Amino acid sequence: MTKAERAAYVLQRLEQLYPHPPIPLDHTDAYSLLVAVLLSAQCTDARVNLVTPKLWALAKTPEQMAQVPVPEIEKIVKPCGLGPQKAKAIQKLSEILAEKFGGQVPADLELLEQLPGVGHKTAQVVMAQSFGVPSFPVDTHIHRLAQRWKLTEGKNVAQTERDLKRLFPTSSWNKLHLQIIYYGREHCSARGCDGTVCEICTTLFPERKRALKTRKA
Repeated sequence: MTKAERAAYVLQRLEQLYPHPPIPLDHTDAYSLLVAVLLSAQCTDARVNLVTPKLWALAKTPEQMAQVPVPEIEKIVKPCGLGPQKAKAIQKLSEILAEKFGGQVPADLELLEQLPGVGHKTAQVVMAQSFGVPSFPVDTHIHRLAQRWKLTEGKNVAQTERDLKRLFPTSSWNKLHLQIIYYGREHCSARGCDGTVCEICTTLFPERKRALKTRKA
């Protein structure tokens, strides 16, 4: 198969497996999604979903959260790891949203990336899922699978993002990044598949006999 043929198969198969992939982080609006994605760094979505209800019981809006002392936020988000940094970022970005954006999350990638604790991937998730702007956030699952399926050279997540955007139609990006994440978790995990086990890996590379080493993000 050529790279284009592999991409076409991946797109078709994932659409069959996950026609309506839900957003794995519980949220009610752009602000709650932004905070949830921030908390998910080096933490599982399941754990974030256990923590955020306690956080929203403390404060639901940027205006309210900006008034909460950082140590109080940290007590709640500590189970997500990196508690001090995440708590400080949540309080500060809430303050900025309240003061500069009327308590609203801006639908602008560059403005989002300027907020404390908000990196490129986090900003793209919000743009895709809250505002419907075509985006392709690349996490560790997507980075790993794109290498296993030889859709990218995979030197870093930025390159992987560029390569995938070239391969797949823009209209598929917002759904596809979720579909790949779900497939990676359920069938092609870091330990569960080495490039020679799961359905898509074996279909794309039936002659592959040796484990494929992937570059970390």
